[in-house]
Amino acid sequence: MIFTLALRNLLHDRVRLAVTLIGILFSIVLVAVQLGLYLGSSEMIIANIARSNADLFITTYGAKSFEDGGLLLSDRERHQALATPGVEAVVPLVVAFAEWRKPAGGSSRVVLIGADADDHGLVPWSLTQGTLDDIKAPDAIAVDRSYLNELGVNGIGDTAQVATGRVKIRALTDGIRSFTQSPYAYTTLSRARQLLGVDDDKSTFLLVKLEPGANAAKVQADLARRLDSSAEVLTKGQFESRSLTQWLFRTGAGLALIGGAILGSLVGTVIVAQTLYSSTKDHIHEFATLRALGSSKAYIYKVILAQAGLSAVMGYALGMVIALLILYASRNSSLPLVMTPGLAFWLFALTLFMCAISAMSAIVKITKIDPATVFSR
Repeated sequence: MIFTLALRNLLHDRVRLAVTLIGILFSIVLVAVQLGLYLGSSEMIIANIARSNADLFITTYGAKSFEDGGLLLSDRERHQALATPGVEAVVPLVVAFAEWRKPAGGSSRVVLIGADADDHGLVPWSLTQGTLDDIKAPDAIAVDRSYLNELGVNGIGDTAQVATGRVKIRALTDGIRSFTQSPYAYTTLSRARQLLGVDDDKSTFLLVKLEPGANAAKVQADLARRLDSSAEVLTKGQFESRSLTQWLFRTGAGLALIGGAILGSLVGTVIVAQTLYSSTKDHIHEFATLRALGSSKAYIYKVILAQAGLSAVMGYALGMVIALLILYASRNSSLPLVMTPGLAFWLFALTLFMCAISAMSAIVKITKIDPATVFSR
């Protein structure tokens, strides 16, 4: 009876129900988009770190992110790392912003990444055209197909000027996007050094692969003692966290996205609260009748909470349909949204919580009901 009565109360005024569902729907879509952008941004920021075949990263002290590695390391740090017990391999990696001059004129900026595929440190993934062997060619470079227009090229075989030299596109990836909007461009280690004009023994990062069974914390501490104070040793998780902090919070982008999600929740809560309160007020005599017939306050509270729960389920279903359509439409954009099962679950939990909080205003009204008012009509 509780859900039957709650459903009839909701359907009694369908315009009011529509307003309630639109409020919940708006809230869900806004929160899903904002948090989807947050997750999508986070994935882009840490993608290269997560894909690297490394247990530890050696960086220059205070390196802010993967794209902003600071000063260059030398082979001296690499040899010191190789001599540390528990270290199996140390792979040099060059990462830097570089100017990309388009064939037809104009320029853009790319993040040039230099690494040798044979070292198994970091190689482009999701290759749709070309192979890792193609990238070994002296002038080869790989970029993501979603940035071809921005880079002023059409695809495989096109040439461009990067920093101090000319390159030819020999491989294309799909889905490797950059949060900084400067496309990633992958080439060999020696070619990256040549294009950037740095010495042959210099690198931005050293990727440390540990021996099987080695204690990562112990090796990290040993490396920190062996290396100069100008170098820093980070776990993959620590470096990911630092990169996220740099791009999402020091720039304010992450706070803006989270703030938008909170705003969406508040708007939805206010709309649902106002609607449930109005509905309860309009049915105050019916609730008074139930009290006069012997219904407990708890029973009536359950009816109101059931109304809120039904509103949450219907609004969530509609909101998720629209959110998934937006998600699908953004799949090829420069900043695609991400939806995970965990996010979908927490959105549902948020919707139920939002509607339960909204029901409190109606419950407060019910607590003031005097059953005798039914006899005064």
